[in-house]
Amino acid sequence: MASVNRRKWGSYPSVSVVGSMLLALTVLGLFGLFVMISNNLSTAVKENIQIQVYLNKELSENQRQLIEKTLGEKEYILIKDQSPVMSFVSKETAAKQFIEDTGEDFYEFLGENPLRDSYVININYNSEQTVDLPAIKADIESISGVFEVDFVENMINSINDNITRISIILIGFSLVLLIVVVILINNTIKLALFSQRFLIRSMQLVGAKASFIQKPFLFRSSLHGMLAGLLSSIILFGILLYGQKNVPELELLYTFKSLIILFCSIIVVGAIVGLSGTYFAVKKYLRLSLDELY
Repeated sequence: MASVNRRKWGSYPSVSVVGSMLLALTVLGLFGLFVMISNNLSTAVKENIQIQVYLNKELSENQRQLIEKTLGEKEYILIKDQSPVMSFVSKETAAKQFIEDTGEDFYEFLGENPLRDSYVININYNSEQTVDLPAIKADIESISGVFEVDFVENMINSINDNITRISIILIGFSLVLLIVVVILINNTIKLALFSQRFLIRSMQLVGAKASFIQKPFLFRSSLHGMLAGLLSSIILFGILLYGQKNVPELELLYTFKSLIILFCSIIVVGAIVGLSGTYFAVKKYLRLSLDELY
């Protein structure tokens, strides 16, 4: 008797629905993971753009420390762990590095070290503000004891332009992919509920209210969406661990907090899309006449 009713009313293809939602959410999650890593990479690139501050010769230690303190108080210097990101490079260290890199010893024909003590500083790139490097250069060069400030302006401008283009492209792809995923999941749910159309009509004929009919379908679809989102998160985490095993530096481009936010977002998206798709599909079948059900 149960098998007869099952054939009559149709069975809900839960495995197929969860599988389709899992595939769609995994693709969306992969792209989200790519966007997250790209943003962190962009931040890392910006934070590692450095400028060199060359000091006058014959400065005393007190004068040098005063310059260091003044630089550290500038608002455009990157701060990490409550300390300005800057390093002092003595002229002796710079000379040693130059000789190692070029193989040329200028002591042999100059008899002295022509290089200068310097500071290498990292600029704080605030996404809400435009960093004016020429203005920063002029400000630092106005500090007493500073000889010259140097940075590769063309490279910095090129990096900023490329990051802006990539961000616009990623936003566009994200919107398109989200729309495709929503359509795919909605179509899957509609096909799944097609087998339940007679059950919906029978409940309607015995006087059940629309909210009563929709409630079990909405509950089941939200569970399916959350399950698909959870499974998708597990798959994405496995992919990330595999990638990190082959590229250890990948660990620097994400945080545990960002992963939790991404995975929770996938689960929530799965539940919301499943819920909304089921709501409109059931509502559609409630409005159909008996002839339209066949």
